[in-house]
Amino acid sequence: MIHPTAIIESGAQLGEGVRVGAYAYIGAEVRVGAGSIISHHATVEGNTEMGCDNQVFPYAYIGAKTHDLKFQGGNPGLKIGDRNVFREYTNVHLATKDAEYTVLGNDNVVLAYSHIAHDCIIGDRLVMSSHSALGGHVVVGDHVVIGWGVGVHQFCRLGSHVMAGACSKIVQDVPPYMIADGNPAEVRTINKIGLERRGFTPEQIELIRSMYRIFYRQGLNRSQAVEKLKAHPQADDALVAAMLEFTARSERGFS
Repeated sequence: MIHPTAIIESGAQLGEGVRVGAYAYIGAEVRVGAGSIISHHATVEGNTEMGCDNQVFPYAYIGAKTHDLKFQGGNPGLKIGDRNVFREYTNVHLATKDAEYTVLGNDNVVLAYSHIAHDCIIGDRLVMSSHSALGGHVVVGDHVVIGWGVGVHQFCRLGSHVMAGACSKIVQDVPPYMIADGNPAEVRTINKIGLERRGFTPEQIELIRSMYRIFYRQGLNRSQAVEKLKAHPQADDALVAAMLEFTARSERGFS
């Protein structure tokens, strides 16, 4: 399952059934889970741990050293879950500080030429379209869709079920369930189609729409919107709790 021209450094750990293509490179600290495919001319190096059934396509670079100029040595790492896909020329960077990690969950798809920088924390089922980039320390929830050519500023947070429109520049946090678009990006409406695809009921979608109105259509500042949402008749609903939790942790303000 390993092409004779591949270079696998001593110390690398490959799980059962791992396939490594021609001229691929796997560094000494890498752990690759069972059933994964490292295609020809792909590179996986650094303190990188990959789960099972991942696919790294040709010329992708997984485990690259951080771009952060504050790097002072040590052994920062990268942790990747299961069933992720990294298409051609994508790159994912190690964290910056010793013993810290860039983290990706499960079932994420990162399309060609996209970049995930140091210390990002990515959930599950991200679809990251081609030529998009996440700056350092970006946090992304579950079921997020990032359109072609999107740039996300360092330390921004994208809540679960967010969609970022193509070519957007995101410089503030995007709350859960919303669509953000523009340069700089602004929240335009709720991600209704995405929510329907994820099985949200009409009643849940209407509750999300009411939260959108509170934050974006009633002329309230964020503190006022939070207080109004806390007084909402469905304030004990899990969707409202997720919005309030996201708001409480937001440091960059909302798009």
